[in-house]
Amino acid sequence: MAREHVDAVVTAANESLLGGGGVDGAIHRAAGPRLPTAGSAVAPCDPGDAKATPAFDLDPPIRHVIHTVGPVWEGGGHGEAEVLASCYRRSLEVADELGARTVAFPAIATGVYGFPPEQAARIVVDTIRSTLTAVHQVRLVAFDEQTRASLVSALRESAWRLVMKPG
Repeated sequence: MAREHVDAVVTAANESLLGGGGVDGAIHRAAGPRLPTAGSAVAPCDPGDAKATPAFDLDPPIRHVIHTVGPVWEGGGHGEAEVLASCYRRSLEVADELGARTVAFPAIATGVYGFPPEQAARIVVDTIRSTLTAVHQVRLVAFDEQTRASLVSALRESAWRLVMKPG
């Protein structure tokens, strides 16, 4: 994520925005010690929301880090899908407010938060397709084969649904 050629990268954060493991930890390490300080200045961040900080030491053209807090999977009956969709929608809205036109997303909440990758991929694709902003390029970055396969499948299904939609 830290090497993407985009205006903003999204990180799957915790509510404190101080950094964690996985992608969030890698972005924090690459951005340097000022990122947690900037994160704590805008924290807390509720699940489903997104907040931005400068990218600090990340390679240009990355100018912003957008922190979003995903839902912890509790079986799917506690609004997890709505919170996950809100993560992507709010991140795109924040990117738009920043003037970012290109954004890279990891898979949010599918790691230690336990959201099933196949369900998450469908939510991601549907939410990005339905959220209107001035962002004109979104990169979905997969760090393992299961996530990549889930995203490819969701993209194919979404395109099929768009073609087959009556009207």
